[in-house]
Amino acid sequence: MGNKKRKNTTSFLAQGTILAAASLISRVIGLIYRMPLTAIIGDTGNDYYGSAYTIYNILLIISSYSLPLAVSKLVSANISQGRRRNVYRILKCALIFALVSGTAAAAILYFGADFITGTLLRTPLCIFALKVLVPVLVIVAVLGVMRGFFQGLGTMMPSAVSQILEQIVNAIVSVWAAYVLFSYGSKAGALLGNAEDYGAAYGAAGGTIGTAAGALSALLFAGFVLVVYLRVFKKTLRKERKTSADSYGEIFKLLIITIIPVLVSSTIYNCNATIDQAVYKNIAAWQGYSKTDYGTWNGIYTGKYQVLINVPLAIASSLAASSVPALSAAYASGKRGEAKRQIGLATRFIMVVAFPCAVGMGVLASPILQMLFGDSSELAARMLQTGSVAIIFFSLSTLSNGLLQGMNRMKEPIKNAVIALALHLIILVALMLGLDLNIFAVIIANACFGLIMCILNARSIRRYSGYRQEVRRTFFVPAVSAAGMGVVVWLVYRLFLYLLRSNLIATLVSIVAGVFTYATLLLMLKGLTEQEILRFPKGRTLVKLARKMHLLR
Repeated sequence: MGNKKRKNTTSFLAQGTILAAASLISRVIGLIYRMPLTAIIGDTGNDYYGSAYTIYNILLIISSYSLPLAVSKLVSANISQGRRRNVYRILKCALIFALVSGTAAAAILYFGADFITGTLLRTPLCIFALKVLVPVLVIVAVLGVMRGFFQGLGTMMPSAVSQILEQIVNAIVSVWAAYVLFSYGSKAGALLGNAEDYGAAYGAAGGTIGTAAGALSALLFAGFVLVVYLRVFKKTLRKERKTSADSYGEIFKLLIITIIPVLVSSTIYNCNATIDQAVYKNIAAWQGYSKTDYGTWNGIYTGKYQVLINVPLAIASSLAASSVPALSAAYASGKRGEAKRQIGLATRFIMVVAFPCAVGMGVLASPILQMLFGDSSELAARMLQTGSVAIIFFSLSTLSNGLLQGMNRMKEPIKNAVIALALHLIILVALMLGLDLNIFAVIIANACFGLIMCILNARSIRRYSGYRQEVRRTFFVPAVSAAGMGVVVWLVYRLFLYLLRSNLIATLVSIVAGVFTYATLLLMLKGLTEQEILRFPKGRTLVKLARKMHLLR
């Protein structure tokens, strides 16, 4: 029995790690291609690009973001109960739902683009980038169903491979299309006496063309894998004894009932970025800041700050996605003890990753920005230093959202997100009007949103699962280890910068030193046990290495 529990937990963490690794690779690829993209379109172009994505993400969440979670939840629950015929019907119903919802969202985006870009965001030239994203809403909706289907079956490989493929194609096409369209836009804008802005706007549209190409390539790959899998799946259905299956009407009803809470929660949780931009730009304009000022600041925020912050957050998003089917299956089978173990291990894993990322980003803010974007400005560095703590808050709140959904407590993230959104808006307006913090008000308010969600979600998890959060090894040890790492990283960076006069080498060496220092301190302070390390992929190799270094006894 103990071996079976360990196997289930190991499988859950391994699948989560596979998806986390793929998401991290995708984010790193995204970070790499944003460097030449930013060099082409500049901070103004990043403002157009980021503004378009802000609106696109909201409609994407409404039309399809909740689909992978809902589909994986339903599929895993039915698989655990042996109802494979229901699984096939869930897939068909979800694909129909995706086509309808994706098309509706695309229509809203196409016909509402002028109002959204001009009136709501005060960034009319981002309309070119926004309209390119219209068909992507349909593509990603269908792709989300396929990914959710495989995640519900307990395999993350199709999702992982399609994510990496999507980002590679996105990177190549984005940079090429941005370069071509920036030149075209500059020439067209010169005739209107505004070559710089039109060049940036068309270049941003080139970036979103890459998004469309990447999504289409991922859809083709996932569709191919699904067709191959369904041939085998249908054969097993023919051999299977006749089992009862819900009607299509019942499945649609169940799908909608499952989707709506996830949809509302995800929309509220993620719409804060859109609201932040609208509030920030309108208040900044009212305060007398020029369009160039608040547009450039927002370009740094969306094109550099958020891009860097989102890299470590990919791990939390992936582990949250893998936790939903695992917890759903555990709860459907009445295995509450197994569910608690998964909650504890997932939370500890996220904190072990989030603390050093937050400290590293804060300590090496300017060196990282110089290395990746050639930006040595004090403004960009202070933005990253101020907001790096958000990595911890959003990692934990993203994971806890997934945990609550996996526990069938779908309303809890909704209520918590509404409270957090309202409080965060009050903070944002107060910081802008009372302290005149402009873009820093957005950064601080955004971090507060994540913190409030962490606190409220933790209360909900404890209430409905009985899980009592262990503090020392989950929070205190990673925090102390990360603090020690931060001191070493700063000293190593300063030393190598003084000796070699190379920011690139000094930054890379200090990062390597930081990884080694953090791992050493974490094991010395017993932040992870040998049994927990063994549950990670390549756990035996990690244990052998730690033993050789006398960090494990």
